[in-house]
Amino acid sequence: MGQKIVIPNLGPRTVQSPLRLHSHGSVESTFVHDEMYYRDPLEVGPSLEASVQRFERAGPREKLHFEPSKTKVAIVTCGGLCPGLNNVIRSVYVQLHYHYGVPAVLGVCYGFSGFSAEASSPPMWLNSEIVNNIHQLGGTLLGTSRGPVSADIIVDFLEQRGINVLFTVGGDGTQRGAHSVVEEIQRRKLQISVIGIPKTIDDDVQYVNRSFGYFTAIEKAKEVIDSAHVEAHCVLNGISIVKVMGRDSGFIAAGATLASQEVNFTLVPEVPFKLEGECGLLSVLHRRLLERRHAVIVVAEGAGQHLMPPSEAGDASGNLMHRDIGLFLWHKIREHFAAQRLPVVIRYLDPSYYIRSVPASTVDSVLCDSFARHAVHAAMAGKTDMIVGLQHGVFIHVPIPMATMQRKRLSNEEWAAVVMATGQGDLG
Repeated sequence: MGQKIVIPNLGPRTVQSPLRLHSHGSVESTFVHDEMYYRDPLEVGPSLEASVQRFERAGPREKLHFEPSKTKVAIVTCGGLCPGLNNVIRSVYVQLHYHYGVPAVLGVCYGFSGFSAEASSPPMWLNSEIVNNIHQLGGTLLGTSRGPVSADIIVDFLEQRGINVLFTVGGDGTQRGAHSVVEEIQRRKLQISVIGIPKTIDDDVQYVNRSFGYFTAIEKAKEVIDSAHVEAHCVLNGISIVKVMGRDSGFIAAGATLASQEVNFTLVPEVPFKLEGECGLLSVLHRRLLERRHAVIVVAEGAGQHLMPPSEAGDASGNLMHRDIGLFLWHKIREHFAAQRLPVVIRYLDPSYYIRSVPASTVDSVLCDSFARHAVHAAMAGKTDMIVGLQHGVFIHVPIPMATMQRKRLSNEEWAAVVMATGQGDLG
């Protein structure tokens, strides 16, 4: 039957869910049982059956662990900005307040730093007026920050305020911090649920086929790439370099390339490339200019780090700071064509902060609402130490340690599609 991935429960569920009557009748038929598991349909075959992972299906449970009218909830947004953060905050509040009847939802300001007694901004109690229109705006109502805070401090905050549920909206670093909070909660034997809502514009969280914000990111990146193509095409030997986000995974670069169809070279962290030599980027780019007189290069921020001196600096989240591959390529390309006495016009565009700060697109807005609702269902049922995952259109429960073990990366099939769209061949 394969391996069942079990999610920790805080205890028995004895409270009847208030999710009963809606305008179209009863929703009882949509209640999900813990015994309902999901398996990846691509993992097939008798030889694989024993090792296939089966995840709990996400969704509302008929019996709850928490009494909604006595439940207090906190939500925090951490890490870099991403389209859809306000949508998630709003949907969490709406699901808790209007559908479960939870009276108190606390917003923690500026990430994990907001749990500290020395926090610059106090937490805010959310209400309908505050969250009413925030989904139409980019950014996050609560603010955000990078960097860890001691689990002791966070649990002290939760315990002192009588918080029963904490929602952590962030990437793998945020969720590793959330797991530390769970361990401290367990050490103190407290009844507090911690549920992660995966947020990564890079789309690199394991067991999440598509994270919210990704579709908005590639839509906006496509707009920039299309403009970069016009810039390159309208001058003799025009070269446009567009750098997009993607520390360890090239999903934005790949997705925007496929959406635009105007890219000639896509460079991602998963696929090393050479600058020099017959098949190196500079030689291939040179031949491209002689034939077509223009070129567009899209590069993910984590690509080509092997070509530059290693960085020794780290950000507040503990991530190693990458060298600027976009500026590096600009200089190398300029030097190459100057030595070859071939005049070129090089444009360098870095729309990263624009892309991540815009409001969510329609598709991402739907995703945000789904992730938020399933997170609330899991929390009210007493689940903990988990994130909401998404596999082939099915929302699932994934233990935080599994989700943060490693980052998701482009598959061979996804990269093959990029190579076919660009025609760039092997640059190695």
